[in-house]
Amino acid sequence: MENFIQQLKALSSAEDFLQYFGVPFDQAVVNVSRLHILKRFFQYIRQQNLQDQSNEVQLFTSYREQLMKAYADFVSSTPAQEKVFKVFQDVGGKQHVSLESLKSSVPSRMVA
Repeated sequence: MENFIQQLKALSSAEDFLQYFGVPFDQAVVNVSRLHILKRFFQYIRQQNLQDQSNEVQLFTSYREQLMKAYADFVSSTPAQEKVFKVFQDVGGKQHVSLESLKSSVPSRMVA
């Protein structure tokens, strides 16, 4: 188990994870969605409580399944549609800033 955790800690990119788990991937998809794929992967792991498994082979298999699922989410969709990060969850990815809040953030001598 400790060996598996150490190997995971050595991985640093989406490509590293995909290669380690033997998940075939299209580099164009990864180029656009790398952070989204990894975040979704870790969300799936937490949702399934996979950290609690003690069998290393089962853990590897379960992690691989979740990574394949996370990657597949972005093959047929976009980061904006999947809304993994908060910026995409807020009003469809658009932030609303009122004119009044802008005025209040500017020193009064600059506002005409």
